[in-house]
Amino acid sequence: MVLRSAQKAEAWQLPGGNVDHGDSTPFAAAVRECREETGIVYTGAPSLLLTHFLGPDAGWPCAKVGFVFDGGVLTAGDLDRIVLDPAEHSGWLVQPLHEWRTTMSSRLYARVAALAEARSTSRAALLTEPGVPM
Repeated sequence: MVLRSAQKAEAWQLPGGNVDHGDSTPFAAAVRECREETGIVYTGAPSLLLTHFLGPDAGWPCAKVGFVFDGGVLTAGDLDRIVLDPAEHSGWLVQPLHEWRTTMSSRLYARVAALAEARSTSRAALLTEPGVPM
């Protein structure tokens, strides 16, 4: 599931955000962000799918490391119960991986494709931005 940004109508995002004061771990932050952004309360164990490194750029002067955890498979009932925060997201969409290539930015598609590969191989992935050495 990918969420549509409320600020940019054509921007698709994964549920998530930054570690806040009070979050004990990146996984705790992911569980909190998932609940805040979708209403889904995840109770499973942490399963890391992807670590991604974003180097500094003009819009963000510091390097950033992100973690994406596997939230499992959502049933039709789970999807029916999604409640979005309208200040953050205006919609959500589930579709086959190949359809995301034309729906989202190439940067986010690379992340989603790496997630799909990590999930299918049961091996967490490391992703860096193009041009950033491993």
